[in-house]
Amino acid sequence: MKLSATTLTASLLVSVIAVLLAIPMMLQWERPPMDSTQLGFRGLGMEQITNPRIAETLKALNTLPVPDDPVENDGVLVKNDTENYKNVQVLGDLDTAQFVRLMNAISTWVAPQEGDNAGCAYCHNLENMASDEVYTKVVARRMIQMTRAINTQYKSHVAETGVTCYTCHRGNAVPANVWATNPGPKQAGGMAASRDGQNLAGQPVPAYASLPYDPFTTLLNTPADSIRVVATTPLPGGTGASIRATEKTYSLMMHMSTGLGVNCTFCHNSRQFSSWEESRPQRVTAWHGIEMVRDVNGSYMTPLTDVFPANRKGPMGDVLKANCATCHNGVNKPLYGFSMAKSYPELSVPNP
Repeated sequence: MKLSATTLTASLLVSVIAVLLAIPMMLQWERPPMDSTQLGFRGLGMEQITNPRIAETLKALNTLPVPDDPVENDGVLVKNDTENYKNVQVLGDLDTAQFVRLMNAISTWVAPQEGDNAGCAYCHNLENMASDEVYTKVVARRMIQMTRAINTQYKSHVAETGVTCYTCHRGNAVPANVWATNPGPKQAGGMAASRDGQNLAGQPVPAYASLPYDPFTTLLNTPADSIRVVATTPLPGGTGASIRATEKTYSLMMHMSTGLGVNCTFCHNSRQFSSWEESRPQRVTAWHGIEMVRDVNGSYMTPLTDVFPANRKGPMGDVLKANCATCHNGVNKPLYGFSMAKSYPELSVPNP
């Protein structure tokens, strides 16, 4: 049977349209080959899938600075040298040599390039170092307290690796991965009046999924909703989760998967996702991490709302806050598990 030119042209046109429609879908996939590492018993699908083509990108995001050389203590505590050190509300328990070394490191970690505000000038009035007129000094003081609290109160998550200012900032005044409450574009009325941030173009979390793109406001803040999916009772009113709450939980889990560069089975047993007894130990570590992030946002970031200027806040006027990607930057252990805190032990002692 012979096909007419018109039929051939129509068939070719349909094929071209099909290819063009398939391209956006294919861009969402990760092409093979992929690396696979078995994490659990065979047959459970507990495998870690990684893309070897993004390894160099992740290494660049997790580059380590060279620690400053250790210094000999001069035997004088900052809090006792009131002639040279005034208005030192934290770190007064350090030796003056330790104090100067840590200040130099913080300027490198947080503000190496800020024009006229580079280095010490990012937080201080260089004409009056004791002044609190520069808001970043007030913020930095509280962040130092937060870092010490994480290293001493959340060892269940950070273990002996600990954190420093660089863990989040990576040489940037504002960490690359932060969040603020985002209501999204104005919603329509009627049946589309409450879509919870779903079905919108350019959803940041999770990408390409019709799930709430802001799971952080209610799940990684204080007070926080429960992160639940599976109901424990057959009837409504039990301890389960609504469909809306479940979708927000899935959204948060997808963020964690992306932020840490891992699969669901990095923490969960695919045979029974809800069972703690059958989960991997990493799930307990992640639970403590969620509690830590909630504390960071509720106890340290939100109380600074009135200190930050408008250009350092989100569209609803709340401060920028932390999530899992803030520290992890795409790898399951920030900076691949290298401990910078060991080079700066003054950040791993309790706040006086």
